[in-house]
Amino acid sequence: MDVRSSMKVVLLPWLAHGHISPFLELAKKLSRRNFYIYFCSTPVNLSSIKGKLTEEDSLSIELVEIHLPSLPDLPPHYQTTNGLPPHLMPTLKKAFDMASPGFADILTTLNPDLIIYDILQPWAPVAASSQNIPAVLFLSTGATLLSVLLQEQPITGIPLQDSERIKMLNHLADSSANEITDEARAAQCLKLSSNIILMRTFRDLEGKHIDQASCLTQKKVVPVGPLVQHTTDEFEKEEIIEWLDKKEESSTVLVSFGSEYFLSKEEMEEMAHALELSTVSFIWVLRFPQRDKIASVEEALPEGFLSRVGERGKVVKDWAPQREILNHSSTGGFVSHCGWSSVMESLKFGVPIVAIPMHLDQPLNAKVVESVGVGVEVKRDENGRLDREEIAKVIKQVVVEKSGENVSRKVREMSESMRKQAEEEIAEVVEELVQLCKGDGAVSSKSPTP
Repeated sequence: MDVRSSMKVVLLPWLAHGHISPFLELAKKLSRRNFYIYFCSTPVNLSSIKGKLTEEDSLSIELVEIHLPSLPDLPPHYQTTNGLPPHLMPTLKKAFDMASPGFADILTTLNPDLIIYDILQPWAPVAASSQNIPAVLFLSTGATLLSVLLQEQPITGIPLQDSERIKMLNHLADSSANEITDEARAAQCLKLSSNIILMRTFRDLEGKHIDQASCLTQKKVVPVGPLVQHTTDEFEKEEIIEWLDKKEESSTVLVSFGSEYFLSKEEMEEMAHALELSTVSFIWVLRFPQRDKIASVEEALPEGFLSRVGERGKVVKDWAPQREILNHSSTGGFVSHCGWSSVMESLKFGVPIVAIPMHLDQPLNAKVVESVGVGVEVKRDENGRLDREEIAKVIKQVVVEKSGENVSRKVREMSESMRKQAEEEIAEVVEELVQLCKGDGAVSSKSPTP
């Protein structure tokens, strides 16, 4: 009997969409290779992903609710980072920690062969270890980030300023809940991973940094690929896609800064004037904090902006089908904050990146993108501010001018290489997980729990 057919795996991501989405894509890839998956999260998160599972997926992916304690500041709809007021983040981490006994009970009931966990919950591998279940850390960020955080010397080929590294380390040290900093949580999670660490990256992008991270952690870092959800045809009739259909090939930029970063009024004005100056067609996805009662995008933009750009631009409030836009032949650039998920999507669909990083790991991700030639970073002024003319210049360079052809060619080549290597990457992941479980004596003739 194929040993994989007897493997049951519990996946436990952190409660953020940027973590849940790659965990779900990993679940799908493993389920198609004879793994039975228990996908564990809060009810509010599970309700948002039910629609992303096909009937076939549901045969081998089971959604398992983990219940957080009822805290006065944290009603059930806040048991996710989506829409969570920033001041409640420590409360959410504390509540997740308090769910650890419930998670241990889930493991006792399901009796899995393996758990795959995330970077903020060191109690998960501890619970697994107490039941002799191997546990593997899956990082949904890049290998360069891990290398930079673990190594004090500068990373070759990545011109990251010390100040940027210190900012990231300070953020990890300052973010805490239950008197445990994020830095301490991450260190424990790295230490407790059984022999290997899975990472959302691929060798063409971060090969030497994958090897470097393996040396620094003394565990084999195994890339799992970009883990980008497939596009569907459900948005074909969306007005925005029909609008794109009328544009020339590679003529339009998508402008989006992720779901959890909001432009300041000054940044919004510079971005608007830059798009106007660039003369390039664009789709701009504008998001606002829930506390800002913005009735329409028009009131947030410079006066007369929408009428001046006319049919050349589309401004959309809150959400647009990003993957479908990036996959459209009319899209020739992505003005992005360089969150790792956005980088993965842009590279998968072969779209050059105009990098405007904002905070956290984004400045480093932008350096990675630029260092391999698949994007260009917009330089800020000496005070760290964005300049409309500089943004416009880089957009035109990437989308319109001859100098941008090398970037476009490079990103297309990388996209094609990613596609060819996808099966090989997941085959290596499967082999590593099987060997790990065989070595730990954890694979048996268990069948999925009804």
